[in-house]
Amino acid sequence: MKFKKENRRKKIHYRIRKKVKGTVERPRLSVFRSNNEIYCQLVDDVASHTLVTATSTDSGIDTSGKTKVEQAKLVGMALAEKAKAANISVALFDRSGYLYHGRVKALAEGAREGGLQF
Repeated sequence: MKFKKENRRKKIHYRIRKKVKGTVERPRLSVFRSNNEIYCQLVDDVASHTLVTATSTDSGIDTSGKTKVEQAKLVGMALAEKAKAANISVALFDRSGYLYHGRVKALAEGAREGGLQF
């Protein structure tokens, strides 16, 4: 079996998920990063329910002419606005096995600027 980056990321993600469990009061902010887009959601793990989502493909986010890092920051800010509307102010950050660098870091900073605490 060949060693792949995706397998390494999944192993790290499982280790993180052992410790991070979202609730209604403090949902888990889960991040998924593809080559071109970035997706995030606030998840209540107790009820297995997604509370709020935001992606770089959403129509409310203008990503034209912006780098992927800038797009990630906008997605984080959009998620924070939607979370405010849903009366969510605190979350747990789940980086899903990705390094806290680049787009993942920009998304987290955008969410913090939008008023989400973690």
